[in-house]
Amino acid sequence: MQLRRLVLAYALLGALAGCTETPADHLQRARDAIFAKNPDEALVEYRKAFDMLRQNESPETKVLRARALKGAADVYWLEQRKVKEAVSVYKELIQQCPQSPEALEARIILADLLRVYYRDLRGSIDQLTAALQLNPPQGAELQYQVAKIYFELGDYAQCELEAGKLIERFATSSYVDDALFLQAQAVHMMDGRRQEASRIYADLRTRFPDSELAPHALVEMGKIRAEAGENEKAIELWVDALKTHPDPNLVQDYISRARKRIANTTPEAVGQKAAAFDHKMGRPARTSVEAMGGTAEEAAADRGD
Repeated sequence: MQLRRLVLAYALLGALAGCTETPADHLQRARDAIFAKNPDEALVEYRKAFDMLRQNESPETKVLRARALKGAADVYWLEQRKVKEAVSVYKELIQQCPQSPEALEARIILADLLRVYYRDLRGSIDQLTAALQLNPPQGAELQYQVAKIYFELGDYAQCELEAGKLIERFATSSYVDDALFLQAQAVHMMDGRRQEASRIYADLRTRFPDSELAPHALVEMGKIRAEAGENEKAIELWVDALKTHPDPNLVQDYISRARKRIANTTPEAVGQKAAAFDHKMGRPARTSVEAMGGTAEEAAADRGD
């Protein structure tokens, strides 16, 4: 009888323990399910955790709620590749917990999803801009992404401005040479600013001579010279680029084309004095009769031929 009571007591304790499960317990089970390659079960556990946290607005609850939403969104995206569902949950996370570290990560991921899968470039820029306002550690990279998307949109003036922000605000970043190159490309696309673009490329080479973009900058400077009809100067720049450019065949092609343009626009034998002299030497000297306008036959008669 006593043993039976003891068993019942343990059973009651077990039931009570089941009733006192916490959101943290469900979050841990969700993580365990992901490790076990069971994303569907992980989603169930994240949902249970979120439902338990729905009515509570304490700071601790907000932290756990952000983790639950971020975990569920990551499962949809990283484990199941369900873009629509992932986008929806990332947006919900940003709305409910806008200042959380998870929301910052969600904005960065969401920006990429909007750009790649929905071609929503403006929406992507909005998310990156909002992320930048939180002063993230990867600020230079995010600023570069903003400038690149504006270039993709064809808004070259804004691209120039955004690249300039990176150069000014993140002067010690490894993205500065990338920003200079992108800025020069944007300036080159705008009418009447070729020389300014060339100066930016030259600045990149001066400030970052060992950058992998330095030989590419030389090639672009050569293109600008060629566009202006300065093919000889373009060839000089491209020959210099050959020393370090990763695709020398491409550079050789530019050089070959420039040399053909020079040949096609140069009159035959101009300045070739020897050829001109040989041409004159190969013709018999004109007689006085010919000089006066007489025919060759009259000249022969005058010579007694």
